[in-house]
Amino acid sequence: MSRRPLVGVLAANTISIAGSSLTLIGVPWFVLHTTNSAGRAGIVAFCATLPVVVAALAGGPVIDRIGRRRVSAASDLISGLSVGAIPLLHYAGVLEFWMLCALMAVGGLVHTPGLTARAVLLPDLAEHAGTTIARAASLYDAVSRGARMIGAAVAGLLIAAFGAETVLLLDAATFGASALLVTVFLRGVPAAEPQRAAGKVTFGAYRAELAEGWAFMTRTRLLLGITVMVMMTNGLDQGWSSVLLPVHGRDALGGATALGLLISLFGGFALLGALLYGMWGERFPRRVVFTVAFLLSGASRYVVAAFTDTTLPLAVTMALAGLGVGVLNPILTTVIYEQVPEALRSRVSGVTTAGCELTMPLGGLAAGLLVDGFGVGTALLLFGGTFFLTTLAPAVFPAWRRMDPEPAVSRTGRALPGSVREERSPHPSAK
Repeated sequence: MSRRPLVGVLAANTISIAGSSLTLIGVPWFVLHTTNSAGRAGIVAFCATLPVVVAALAGGPVIDRIGRRRVSAASDLISGLSVGAIPLLHYAGVLEFWMLCALMAVGGLVHTPGLTARAVLLPDLAEHAGTTIARAASLYDAVSRGARMIGAAVAGLLIAAFGAETVLLLDAATFGASALLVTVFLRGVPAAEPQRAAGKVTFGAYRAELAEGWAFMTRTRLLLGITVMVMMTNGLDQGWSSVLLPVHGRDALGGATALGLLISLFGGFALLGALLYGMWGERFPRRVVFTVAFLLSGASRYVVAAFTDTTLPLAVTMALAGLGVGVLNPILTTVIYEQVPEALRSRVSGVTTAGCELTMPLGGLAAGLLVDGFGVGTALLLFGGTFFLTTLAPAVFPAWRRMDPEPAVSRTGRALPGSVREERSPHPSAK
């Protein structure tokens, strides 16, 4: 039993996600500064996220064969090169808009397989560390939230002081550090190495495994419901982070520093929410907590931003929204690991990740076009209303009741108090 692999992955994620937060602010700000066009910012967001869907679909069945450690390290290295090339080409005076779109597409193509490779290792790393999946998932999400908080604050300050180009160079360096940590700390972990038992990689085998992951997801109604709901909210949030909030920050909130501090505040309270759920969340019904947290963290940001030109009201709203967001991922991670058997984890994760990210390219593009056509206020209200309707799903559809674990049953047929069913069928039936 060793905590070393889990600590290594947490450290790698912290550095990588902090760097990604630099890109989250740096790239939209770079585009707005160099083109002065929300529509072009939306196009860049579209180019960056469209390959994410393709990579998620293609990556799931082959991650295990290549090896989760190798996929994660290679993903970070290529992402670092693609991000670092943007400011270098800009400094050389040769960066064209199509080059920016192409480099962001390369980064999007390789980034998701790396995230998937690390995420599907979590149950094995939790077992190695002698802790539960729920606690490991909370810790995993907490350090990710903390990294986003630090990265966003640093990004806003660095952009104000040195420009967006410096932020992108720093992001490239963080990807390299993450790749090194994964390579060193996951060496010798069997679940992180190539799974030779999976057989030879062929198009037929890939298609069969992809179909198996798709069939499992669609057969399990709760998993399908989660995928559809997160697909919608991810698309809306992509429009928020890549276009709506940067434009609002530029026009009304005073610039990149305020934008970075808002995102940092959101991340800090998300970290607090994840930690609180890790300590006490398992005492409460998951579906109720999940529904309330999603309602708290969703539409309010868009509505408040649409009606205020000052930082304080939006800062309070972002703090409350972050608190709710911090609860969501630990619940979803735990539920998905309970629903999906280990043998199908990578391929199901690939399919669900692709589904969850399916609308992200359209979210950024739609936000850019709406801002150029109708103004940022109207775009914020349209996105916020759609978000609110989407977050009602867990309260409306019966399949979401399966978020809560079924009680174990004694020989008399009565539920045992305080217990949950330990054994599950590897192919749970849809209800």
